[in-house]
Amino acid sequence: MEQSRIDRINALARKAKAEGLTEAETLEREQLRREYIDAVVGSLKGELENTYVVDEKGRKSKLRRKGEQ
Repeated sequence: MEQSRIDRINALARKAKAEGLTEAETLEREQLRREYIDAVVGSLKGELENTYVVDEKGRKSKLRRKGEQ
C-alpha cells in the first residue's frame, strides 16, 4: 500500500477525533481501511507460505495450517 494512502487514513483519523467526518469521508476511511487490512493480510499469507520449520535433525518442512497433515 502506498504511503500517501496510509497518510490519508491517518489524516481522516485525526479529523474524526477533532471535529468528525462527513458521510463521504467516513466512506473513504472505510474503503482505505479495508484496502490496508487486505494488504497486511496478503503480505502475512505470503510470508507464511514461504516459512519452513527446522526439526532437531536439521530437516526442513513447510509450515502447515493447524490440523493439516
